[in-house]
Amino acid sequence: MKIYFLASEITPFSQTSFLATFCKNVPIKLQQYGHDIRLTSPKYGYISERKYTLREVIRLREIESEIGGVTEVASAKSAFIPKTRVQVYFMEHADWFQPLTTLLYKSKNGRALSDNDDRFGFYSKIALEMLVNLFWSPDIIICNDWQSSFVPILYKQLFANQEFYKDIKTVQLIHTINEYTKVSKSSFEKLGVELPKEFAGDSLNCLSVAATNADLVIAVDGPNSKISKELSSHADFKPHIAGIKKKLKTINLKNEDEASVESTADGINKILQEAFGSA
Repeated sequence: MKIYFLASEITPFSQTSFLATFCKNVPIKLQQYGHDIRLTSPKYGYISERKYTLREVIRLREIESEIGGVTEVASAKSAFIPKTRVQVYFMEHADWFQPLTTLLYKSKNGRALSDNDDRFGFYSKIALEMLVNLFWSPDIIICNDWQSSFVPILYKQLFANQEFYKDIKTVQLIHTINEYTKVSKSSFEKLGVELPKEFAGDSLNCLSVAATNADLVIAVDGPNSKISKELSSHADFKPHIAGIKKKLKTINLKNEDEASVESTADGINKILQEAFGSA
């Protein structure tokens, strides 16, 4: 299968949590199963182009998208996860990604950045637009956590009816439910998304929106958290849980180490094969 894997952080390029290790090792393992897997991640200013041999891709010099009534232009460069043939496209933008520190989502005083939702809404929409520039249409898009959680509804409302994007399946992985998952309604509106009536109010949970709109939801239960159980009891998910449960699968990450991630990747591969066959 052709798999497009969206990750806001990937070891060794960027890391704030174990998510980065997960987003490195799962794609490596999925490639070993024979999948054509490609990653997209932001190119933060501190990532060394020389150290990681980032290369220009002519067709990715200008990736356009309308956001907030303005035509935004991003670009992307290509590299590989070190010592592998797993390709990563690094999305570049002078305002949204270049200034960020290694903390990524928060300032030095520990507070979440106020524009996280707009930044990763931008990332999500450009990630979809980029596919046309790549001349590559995946079978599956895997979205990791809140940072790419705008993708399922974006795809459903704005891309699914276009011939190039036809029949792509979206998969939302939920690793954590925390303060970052609360976003403004306006962040969706700027992307051109019209939220269903059941998502009322000016603030909502982006993972709840994603889980409702994705074709498949995978809860990543870790050694210290049981996301699968939390979904059923969390106030933001309760109104939608009946529909979510019909497409919810669970994988267990026994420990936060590479061996456990490889085992988890085996589980993800099995889930994808059962859900989508040899798409």
